[in-house]
Amino acid sequence: MAITNGGQTVPYRPKAGEIPTQPGVYRFRDPARRVLYVGKAKNLRARLSNYFQPLRNLHERTRRMITTAASVEWTVVGNEFEALQLEYTWIKEFNPPFNVVFKDDKTYPYLAVTMGKLVPRALVTRDRRDKTTRYFGPYTKVWAIRETLDLMLKAFPMRSCSDGVYRRAEQTGRPCLLADIGKCVAPCVGRVTKEEHRELANEFVDFMSGSDQRYLRTLTKSMQEASAELNFEAAARYRDRIQALSTVMEKTAVVLSDNVDADVFGIAHDELAAAVQQFIVRGGRIRGTRSWVVDKELDMELGDLVDTVLQNAYDGEFAPPREVIVPEVPEDSAALEQWLTDRRHEIDGASRGGAVAVRVAQRGDKAQLAQTAEINAKGALTLYKTRRSADFTARSQALNDIQNALGMKDAPLRIECYDVSHLQGTNVVASMVVMEDGLPRKDQYRRFSISETTDDTDSIYQVLTRRLAYLKEEAAMPVAERDDETGETRRKKFAYAPQLLLVDGGQPQVAAAKRALDESGVQGIQLAGIAKRLEEVWLPDDDYPVILPRNSDALFLIQRIRDEAHRFAITYQRASRKRDISTVLGEVPGLGPARIKELLGHFGSVKRLREASVEAVSEVRGIGPALANAVYALLHEGDGE
Repeated sequence: MAITNGGQTVPYRPKAGEIPTQPGVYRFRDPARRVLYVGKAKNLRARLSNYFQPLRNLHERTRRMITTAASVEWTVVGNEFEALQLEYTWIKEFNPPFNVVFKDDKTYPYLAVTMGKLVPRALVTRDRRDKTTRYFGPYTKVWAIRETLDLMLKAFPMRSCSDGVYRRAEQTGRPCLLADIGKCVAPCVGRVTKEEHRELANEFVDFMSGSDQRYLRTLTKSMQEASAELNFEAAARYRDRIQALSTVMEKTAVVLSDNVDADVFGIAHDELAAAVQQFIVRGGRIRGTRSWVVDKELDMELGDLVDTVLQNAYDGEFAPPREVIVPEVPEDSAALEQWLTDRRHEIDGASRGGAVAVRVAQRGDKAQLAQTAEINAKGALTLYKTRRSADFTARSQALNDIQNALGMKDAPLRIECYDVSHLQGTNVVASMVVMEDGLPRKDQYRRFSISETTDDTDSIYQVLTRRLAYLKEEAAMPVAERDDETGETRRKKFAYAPQLLLVDGGQPQVAAAKRALDESGVQGIQLAGIAKRLEEVWLPDDDYPVILPRNSDALFLIQRIRDEAHRFAITYQRASRKRDISTVLGEVPGLGPARIKELLGHFGSVKRLREASVEAVSEVRGIGPALANAVYALLHEGDGE
């Protein structure tokens, strides 16, 4: 794509006055007229102006979409709700590659009761198209729903046989085995009337709809009355039904009050991927869960991601409940609630519909459940990354792609990555993490303490100078160690040279690393930096970064080793900071480890402890006025100089 005006914009940028200020939906198309991205806006002019900023100001993934496109077009609508509807329709129609689509190719099982039939039937099904049938679920495991149905039939012995079995029983006058074992009242042979059987089906549906506690109370009262009347056989039947229903309730933990129907969403995301966890709460109980993990194409804020998640979650057979709990309410929440309400009416029918509310849980059981959903989403995202990293084919492809992108002679079988961490310029430390064949080698990680430095670039220079000195020494005189078991001589782990040396940062950090590499005289090492904000890879002396494909395994591997270096550095920095202040405070006579722990725990941080007055320090348990004065004097030693 040719870029005009000194790289400031793209040729197809419309004039600002041509773009309307009304709500609408816009589409970016490539030269072949394929739709690349569909978006909605309350104000089309304001939204599109964000895309047509100078290209250098755009996020890399947005810049790639803008430069890939050849045109933009828009459609004006009456309000935000119509914009949401049209955006949803076009995303489904065109499947744009830059839109996030949470693919969930699973067909979930439901517990269904065919209330539209003359003699209702309870069954397990994956087909949810019959509007006259009541569905409960979805369940993630089919064995769990079959177990639930088996227990429910002990309490509500309604028909569960197929139509063929039912007709055969009607013709022969002989019921099936379920009637003999007490799991069916056998309306097929007239043991109960069809009206009595329908009443049993209604009770089944009421219980599954959330009236479980009320029904248990009714059964308990009936059991007590039967027992008082010495009708022990009836009391035993009530007891067995209570036990069966109690078992069903135990398998779906009580988390909220009985009248709560809600879907609780937890979302975890980073620059490359997003994971969603959905808890389905009906009648105050978790009836099922769903989860997705998807690669992100364009970077987006959490509110926009919530909007996309809900559109995908309720696309198809899933009906929204009365309440949807999310980590952040999107800007167009009113339009989104109206769209969800329409979906609820469309799927469940107007008789069972109702307004849908989208909100953030602030406190109480709902907030705790939302936190649990978020924890599950974070775990799913971590698991997704771990499994992706463990894939041998993906790792091999990633290393080959890195080799080609950076112009290396060979694939980087050994990669070392460095990161610097500090607290406002104090306790400066650095980390080195190693990956061989795309997998972490934690036994070869290293930590560095930096006593004096001017900034991050100087820290990078110092650390790499120290690290490369080992390789320089090894070139002159091989460094070796003897294996205690075999007696063989082998090279020390720290003496292995990497094919690729990564630093966390952009051009300044890469320049500092190059200076250390040039001064060391070590040859054959490719140097690069990874800038976190735009996920760009910088090479020495290059004016423009290397842009790896957005969802490529190469970018994923580089991001993973960078994040691991950051984690390792932060862990060491925190430990160093804690050890440092504890050592300093330990110089105060009478201030032992227990009192130091009490001090740090009371104030929460070293900064707050330094800012505290003598009186505030003396209020800490176990710290008297004399100790408080000694601590204050030590922490402020030299302040007046």
